[in-house]
Amino acid sequence: MLKKFMPIFEWLPKYKKSDLSGDMSAGLIVAIMLIPQGMAYAMLAGLPPVIGLYASTVPLLVYALFGTSRQLAVGPVAMVSLLVLTGVSTIAEPGTDEYISLVLLLMLMIGVIQLLMGVLKLGFLVNFMSHAVISGFTSAAAIIIGLSQLKHLIGVSLEADKDVFLILWETVNRVSEINPLTLSVGVISIILLIFLKNIIPKIPAPLIVVVASILTVYFLQLQDTGVTIIGEVPQGLPSLSLPAVTGEALIALLPIALTISFVGFMESIAMAKAIAAKEKYKVVPNKELTGLGLANIGGSFFSGYPVTGGFSRSAVNYQAGARTPLATIITAVLIILTLIFFTGLFYYLPNAVLAAIIMVAVYSLIDVKEAKYLFRIRKADGSVWAITFLATLFFGIVEGIIIGVVYSLLVFVGKRAYPHVAELGYLEEERVYKNIQRYPNVETEPENLIYRFDSSLFFANMGIFEDRLNERLIDKPDTKWVVLDFSGVNMIDAVAIHHLEEIMETQANDHGVKFIFSGVKGPVKDLFEKAGWEKKYGDVYKFMSINHALQAIREERV
Repeated sequence: MLKKFMPIFEWLPKYKKSDLSGDMSAGLIVAIMLIPQGMAYAMLAGLPPVIGLYASTVPLLVYALFGTSRQLAVGPVAMVSLLVLTGVSTIAEPGTDEYISLVLLLMLMIGVIQLLMGVLKLGFLVNFMSHAVISGFTSAAAIIIGLSQLKHLIGVSLEADKDVFLILWETVNRVSEINPLTLSVGVISIILLIFLKNIIPKIPAPLIVVVASILTVYFLQLQDTGVTIIGEVPQGLPSLSLPAVTGEALIALLPIALTISFVGFMESIAMAKAIAAKEKYKVVPNKELTGLGLANIGGSFFSGYPVTGGFSRSAVNYQAGARTPLATIITAVLIILTLIFFTGLFYYLPNAVLAAIIMVAVYSLIDVKEAKYLFRIRKADGSVWAITFLATLFFGIVEGIIIGVVYSLLVFVGKRAYPHVAELGYLEEERVYKNIQRYPNVETEPENLIYRFDSSLFFANMGIFEDRLNERLIDKPDTKWVVLDFSGVNMIDAVAIHHLEEIMETQANDHGVKFIFSGVKGPVKDLFEKAGWEKKYGDVYKFMSINHALQAIREERV
């Protein structure tokens, strides 16, 4: 029974000693990667850097108990951090006690939303967020994230923080205020991060840059020349705290909580499924929602901020040899030890270095290749990417993703409202029926119109169905029989059935044209029977193939 609710009881009793070395190695490497990243992402979220470490303890342990992915690395990520800043900064000033309190409440709300979605099996709702929307949104958000760190990179306190155009404009106007040493530290850090990542990918580049920058600032005392440092990082574990819940705060935070719940889960499940496919085990989306929800709920009581599964760290975790969630537990334990014994080592860490880590990390999220692919395959899908990307840049993070989702749904509905249709003819050499437009040499009969509709039929496309059918009947005035090939119709609603009946009766009464159906699928056939078609029209909808329908016409059995 416990296995059903806590997957740890499924993998832990079967744990193999041979997996231990891989789990320990992965746990250590991800911890080394997560310490500077967690601090950097917390800063991006408008929080003290230590909260990024707090968010990398309890949530990781909870997810290891309840998550179904064996290699997913849960923790702070850039996208969610920016969403936190975007949503909460409209209510409170980043860095203040009120702001931190609201972030804890936001984390609790996200956890509850994800938990309820998992329990109620609502994971399918994320399918309404297309890959084109996510890619366009992520690409724009990566640019916003990168430019939001420009103030730390140049040592100028910019007033603009989320509008990329205002950030660039203000930077140009205040170029004379740039601190050369701060800019040098940031640029050198970026160069080192890129160089080490490309030349020696197995080395934890962020940690090396962090250590080098701390030593440089300490020995040269660069903080006295205007280079901003983190300063005192609280030592010890986070104390148990209760998020302050008020009705006003709940209402204000609900839109961003829903956005992060969906976006965070999308990022997490995409990576979890990709790794699970390679390792040939099953990830259960609704259980993943439950695991992430409980991780966020747990973290909200220990001074964390919203977490999810990250792309880069999960890839590193997997490549480093992680075999089970024990690797995640090891990561959390190492960060707990860091909080207890080593936070003092980060005193001289420059903010410019954390900004460099964020900029390099999010650069790979700008997915121009995906945009080119979508435009090449289908321009409508490419337009979804472009609209989402531009809306996010011009209007903001939350507005961008909402516009993208709405536009993608409009494109979907538009496609269903104007589906592909075809008149069919007989291709003798292959003994099949094919589209007369694509196969001009097919045989057709003047008295029979074989018509295929390649979509489900519902209220929004019945008008198109009727218009195009009428056009073909006008072009073939000798038509006596219309054979409707329904092999491409997976679903039909009541309005469409009623409209179809009117078409059939009008054609029969006014023009003497009769209808017969082939390839009707079971669920559609069931609805025809509920509509009383057997009494109204006999067996006209029961023919399994076009040949059977034509044979019945020739033998006058209908």
